[in-house]
Amino acid sequence: MARWHDGRGELVVPGDDDRPAVRVPLEIAGSYRARTKGLLGRGTLDGALLLSPANSIHTFRMRMPIDVAYLDRRLRVIAVRTMPPGRLGLPRIRARHVIEAEAGAMAGWSLRAGVRVEVVREGE
Repeated sequence: MARWHDGRGELVVPGDDDRPAVRVPLEIAGSYRARTKGLLGRGTLDGALLLSPANSIHTFRMRMPIDVAYLDRRLRVIAVRTMPPGRLGLPRIRARHVIEAEAGAMAGWSLRAGVRVEVVREGE
C-alpha cells in the first residue's frame, strides 16, 4: 500500500442488514509533522483523524478523552480503545494505521474489531 499524504477524505464504515454504511469526515496525517501534532491542543474533532503509519499513540497534553482504533495493513480493525488524557497506549504489533475520534463516536459508527473500513481521499 502506498503511503498516505496529508489531506482530507472520508472514512467509510460498512453497514450490514440492519444499518447502512456510515461515512465520516476524515483528516489524514501522513507526514511526520502532522502525525506528531495529531489532536494536540484541540477541544473537539469533527469526524476522525487517520495517523499513518502508526501503531501506537499517546494522549499527553490532550484536552479530551478519545476513541482509538488500530488498523492492520488491509484497514481491518484490530482493536478499539477509549483513552483519557495523559495516557500512553501500548504499541500493537500488527497495526499499521491508527484512527482517532472523540470518545464514544466509534460505538455510534459500529466500528469494532474485525470490521474492514475504507478510506476515500478527497477528490477521488
